[in-house]
This record gives sequence, C-alpha cells and structure tokens, in this order.
Amino acid sequence: MDQMQLLKKEFNLYLQIEKNVSPYTLSFYSHDLDIFFSFLEREQLTTVKDVDERAVRFFLTNLYEQKLSRKSVARKISSLRTFYRYLEREGYCESNPFLSISLPKAEQSLPNFLYSEELVKLFQVSDLSNPLGQRDQAILELMYATGIRVSECQTLTVEAVDLSLQTIIVLGKGRKERYIPFGSFADKALRRYLTGGRKVLLEKGKADTNLLFLNAKGAPLTARGIRYLLNKLVKDAALTIHLHPHALRHTFATHMLNEGADLRSVQELLGHEHLSTTQIYTHVTKDRLKDVYMKNHPRAKKQEE
Repeated sequence: MDQMQLLKKEFNLYLQIEKNVSPYTLSFYSHDLDIFFSFLEREQLTTVKDVDERAVRFFLTNLYEQKLSRKSVARKISSLRTFYRYLEREGYCESNPFLSISLPKAEQSLPNFLYSEELVKLFQVSDLSNPLGQRDQAILELMYATGIRVSECQTLTVEAVDLSLQTIIVLGKGRKERYIPFGSFADKALRRYLTGGRKVLLEKGKADTNLLFLNAKGAPLTARGIRYLLNKLVKDAALTIHLHPHALRHTFATHMLNEGADLRSVQELLGHEHLSTTQIYTHVTKDRLKDVYMKNHPRAKKQEE
C-alpha cells in the first residue's frame, strides 16, 4: 500500500472513531480524496508535503474546468481542509495549504417541496392490501410527518417507534439522538404495517432483524431502495416531478413554518446544528403569500354590498 492510500485509511479511521461521521458522509470524503490523489499523480506530486498554495489553486481550476457546481467544489475543498488539518495534527505536514482558499459561495436556491395537492395524490397510490404497499405508505407518511432524512429512516428500528406516545427516536448526524412526534395518519400507517405487512415480509427473510423497514425478501431496506420506491410512487401517481427523498424533508419544514411553527422548534425537529441551516425554509408558497395579503391588506378585502 503506497503512502497516499495508507494516509487515506488512517484518515477514514479518524473520521469514523473521532468524528463519528455517517457511512454516507464517509463515502463523500473517500470520493473527494480519490479525485485529489488522481490530480497529484497527474502532476507528479508524490507526497502530501509537495502540495502548496499554487498546486491547490491549480487543483481548483481543474475542478471548475470539469463544470462542477460551486456546491460540489466547496465540499471538496472543505473535505481536503479537514484532511490536511488531520495530517498537520499527526505531523505528516507542517501547514494546511487549503486554508488560504476561500470556499465558493453556494448558489442561493430554494429547496424543492411538494404542494398539498401533490401529497394527496402520493398518499393515494399505495396498495394497502399487500405488505409492500403497507410498507411504502408507512415510509411516505412517516417521512412527511417527521422530516427525517433517508439515512435516518433506513436505520430506524422497531424499538425506536413508540406508538403509545406517537414518537420516534432518531439517530442523526454525529450520532446525536432526538425525539420526534408524529400524527394520526403516520400512526395508522405504522400500525397497519407493523401488525400486517412487516410480519409477512419478515417471514421471507433468512435472518431476524429489528430494523423497521424491510424489502420484498425480508432483508433490511437500503437507502437506495427507499429512493427507488419514492420515485416509483411519483410515477404511479402520474406526477411530473422528480421526487428527491429530501423533498419530503423540505416539504415537512416548509409546511410547518407556513402553518405557524417557530423556527427553533423546526430546527430541533430537523436535527440541524445551526439555525441558519433551518432559515432557508422561511420562504413561503405563493398561495400562502396571497392568502396573507388578501386577509390583511385593507384595500384587498372585498367591499361590503
């Protein structure tokens, strides 16, 4: 194993043990390092000490030439800053050449979310007479009811669901736990799945598992499987949208704020470390704006006959 791959292995252990990053985040770091190492090889830079500010700026130019988004470039620079911070701490290099590079400002795009009419169509698609339909409905209702991430949904256990209190306990980023309540629709969907569909699916599996959501063979459903079934539900509902799983999380946050929830509460429910991350959801729908305007502007109200 050459020096670069050895450093990568050590860095991955640091991320897992000391930083408690998720497997999803770890894969991003690993991918970013592979791109960087390929660049070093092309430029014949054989050690991490050979990288200076000039080399970093050339690497940055190389990324932009690949037509990567500013968000992707920023993430790669951030990953490599962390990598060199680790190298500096361990004595592999004397300075961090990525500190002098400013992160590109991310595009200010609003998160995609679903309107109530679109949600109604989605909730009517699943065939509740079969186990997979019951599972799909439970996933859809729970993700909209709680705003959890796909990774959090995929790792939910049966024990994490408290039907008597209508709450789930979620293991989020940085392995931080949080309790999230859910309402009657998610409660009904979960009860139907737990007493019916899940038992049928579990019997098809080769081994017992306490993970909540199972695939057709009775094994734990993967994050990729959740993304696939959500897109299938969209297609079955004949909606002309691409439903990224995060759209349900965005929809949860948007609808909560539009209905009057305070920002701090939504931040806690979403598991955001910083309030600024939650503030992106303070945008409102055009319908909501129009409704507020019509109800409150003196010259917008209907004149009395």
